Amino acid sequence: MRNRLATAAALSTALFGAGALLGAPAADAGDAVAAVPAAHAVPAAPAAGARPAADTTHFDVTLGNTYTRGTLTWSNRSFHLVGEHKSVSATSCRGTTAFAVKADNHDAASASSKNNVCGKSDAFDFWLTVDVAGIDVVRVCLDNGATTPPLTYLKCVRYSRP
Repeated sequence: MRNRLATAAALSTALFGAGALLGAPAADAGDAVAAVPAAHAVPAAPAAGARPAADTTHFDVTLGNTYTRGTLTWSNRSFHLVGEHKSVSATSCRGTTAFAVKADNHDAASASSKNNVCGKSDAFDFWLTVDVAGIDVVRVCLDNGATTPPLTYLKCVRYSRP
């Protein structure tokens, strides 16, 4: 009986931490203690409200023959946008802007591509960093590619976290 209690205490300590099995005697140095196979170990529970490390969403904001398309990668407090934008006229440029939208429908932060295009298409890659957690909506806009403010947002589409 003493061996079974010692084994139970050791198993309980391995799985649940010290003191989890109350009333069991401590194992003596000479008692046999069975190892807990990894297959029977209890995995750690995820933190409350935890999300997968990185969800992705494909976005496409098209206006006539111009567009911004790509992938939005969701992280806890930042968003990575990688894609391509296109302009068909050398005098009508295009760029991409993204806004992190809070639950109250107000913008928390925004970021824009640095390489606007005029009469061609080109790749972009930029980050949108937010000072608050829990952003579940990002608005991606095709803009006029202005190099000085203000930008004109020609068309925007909202994307929700998957």
